[in-house]
Amino acid sequence: MSAAPLTFYSFPLSGHAHRVALMLSLLNVPHQRVDVDLRGGEHKRPEFLALNAFGQVPVIDDNGTAVADSNAILVYLATRYDGQAWLPADPAGAAAVQRWLSVAAGPLASGPATARLITVFGAPYDVETTLARAHALLGVMNAELGTRAFLAGSRPTIADVACYAYVSHAPEGNVSLADYPHVRAWLDRIESLPGFVPMARTPAGLQAA
Repeated sequence: MSAAPLTFYSFPLSGHAHRVALMLSLLNVPHQRVDVDLRGGEHKRPEFLALNAFGQVPVIDDNGTAVADSNAILVYLATRYDGQAWLPADPAGAAAVQRWLSVAAGPLASGPATARLITVFGAPYDVETTLARAHALLGVMNAELGTRAFLAGSRPTIADVACYAYVSHAPEGNVSLADYPHVRAWLDRIESLPGFVPMARTPAGLQAA
């Protein structure tokens, strides 16, 4: 374990940051959270850019080891603090997890996450295209989760942590989960894990009703 608590640079409404918050809690890793003032441009100042040259949250500083990018942080935390429980070492298991990390950085980001950016933050993306991407992804997830309990197998991994927040908060982007019972059951299973912590919800999209 670290000699001092890890520092976690976050933003409360970021699903990417929630991935890290959830993983830290699931692993019970001592840490101090620092919320970055994105509206004030704190993430573009030299001090923060020294931690992440892309000027994005989340970032962790583990006693001098700085790691940026939420999926990279999940890999780091799982490897550093919990051996193989959340990130399998066998080739098939590792590949199954990596597949969903790629989904989190691709279809999830351009679908449910972007839909939420439109409604919560006023981002100028095409609504129809974004919603179509979101439902295409959820259809695949629903089919696959009908055959297993978690995304990469029978037990939770960082794949589930990477995908949870933006699927759970998809209704904020006007993406209904009503037609995806296996996805909803998967969300319930994650929320039942010891150490689960929620992300703050916003009254946007379908959540505004």
